[in-house]
Amino acid sequence: MEEIQTITPEELQKKLEAGEKLELVDVREDEEVAAGMIPGAKHIRMGEIPVNLDYFDKDKEYIFICRSSARSGNVCYYLQDQGYKVRNMVGGMMKWTGETK
Repeated sequence: MEEIQTITPEELQKKLEAGEKLELVDVREDEEVAAGMIPGAKHIRMGEIPVNLDYFDKDKEYIFICRSSARSGNVCYYLQDQGYKVRNMVGGMMKWTGETK
């Protein structure tokens, strides 16, 4: 299985602060995202990723986020297998110190 690319919460925060346009996808459950998501992230629950494949564009890179980075890692392997460019935010929201909304 090919390794997946990762990004740290600190790196992600720097990119967002620098105004980079990033495709962020939060795969947590509804009650988890209700406590706060990274601004600009799209919420698609992990179980709904397969039926939402038409949302993803193979020319773009997507950064996946969950609570601890375990679920988002699974999503990354799944999508990478199908030819999508993905990156997993290591440590998940437990390690995120930036703003949330």
